[in-house]
Amino acid sequence: MRELINDPFYELIKEYDRCVVEYCLIEDDTPHCGCRSHKDAVLFAMCKMIERDIDEQLKSEVMYCREVQAEPFPWSLDIAKAKAHPIDPETFLRVPVILRTDRIGQRFYDCGWPDTDKGEQIPYWYAFWETPHGSGYGPDEFQKVNSLLFPKGTDELEVYEWTTDWSSYFDDGHEWWGTACWSVYDRRMNRYAVIMASATD
Repeated sequence: MRELINDPFYELIKEYDRCVVEYCLIEDDTPHCGCRSHKDAVLFAMCKMIERDIDEQLKSEVMYCREVQAEPFPWSLDIAKAKAHPIDPETFLRVPVILRTDRIGQRFYDCGWPDTDKGEQIPYWYAFWETPHGSGYGPDEFQKVNSLLFPKGTDELEVYEWTTDWSSYFDDGHEWWGTACWSVYDRRMNRYAVIMASATD
């Protein structure tokens, strides 16, 4: 597996600096084997995301960590614990209707909010624009990003939603806002998009 680091999608997503969703686009030369291949892609993507985070910490905190002799990168993961279930691409990419917006900017939708206290995972649209401190994004930006993420359409997508109890990456989101992990195989492009989110206030 290899990350498609030169894909134009990565240039577009840089414009959405208030988005807390992380993306990893992956190509694999081995034949697609359903959920097994999705799991490999999720593990690969998590390792890439941890690597990115470590790079950021090295830039900003390495001197502090040396001074206090603390463990700077408390990452853990156990991919064997990750469980998946298939979801319909239309459900995954659903754009809710904004029924109204109150005077402080809170939006009300034609669907319920996820209840993270009951273990409900957040939907993709929520992860993209209902960030802990507000992103200012909405349906238009969400659709623009997804049109470049899936440039050949969505008819041939295979989507799995994953549990989020298998890596410390998700710890922040478990505190309050929520967590999410999806893997999407695009049969037309023979590539995977792994999409993850975890944040707190």
